[in-house]
Amino acid sequence: MTDREAITDLIYRYARAMDRMDAAQGKAIWHADGTADYGDVFIGKGQDFIDFVNTQHAGLLKHSHQMTNIILEVDGHCAGSETYYTTALRMTRGEQENEIRVWGRYIDRWSKREGRWGIDHRIALRDFDDIRPVTPISNDMRGRRDRDDPSYAVLGE
Repeated sequence: MTDREAITDLIYRYARAMDRMDAAQGKAIWHADGTADYGDVFIGKGQDFIDFVNTQHAGLLKHSHQMTNIILEVDGHCAGSETYYTTALRMTRGEQENEIRVWGRYIDRWSKREGRWGIDHRIALRDFDDIRPVTPISNDMRGRRDRDDPSYAVLGE
């Protein structure tokens, strides 16, 4: 796997970790001393952000994170990337189901240490967001927000 492919894979695995609430996989994209700046949501160690967001998302019904438009520059054992993300979160307020959508970008500084790429620092920019009432058209609950999701059986993780 090339360095570009390894970093891109970590970006995609971060989205999966958020959707499956898989703390170990989420923490694996960061170096232990990596930092995260999510503005007024969270500033601190990247691995601590994973625990924070899993606690925040515990009360949600579903979520889906999409990563696109990855621009990546690799220079030896250092790299920088910009990744556009879209997040959809479902929750209930009283009897009404609502959807929160967030569009933004992750600006990441990466380094390769002991043969492993990880984030040194992330700036998460929220370009815009909204919340709106929704009427679900399906109640398919086969997808799970944990390691019992069918994808783990297929991917062997």
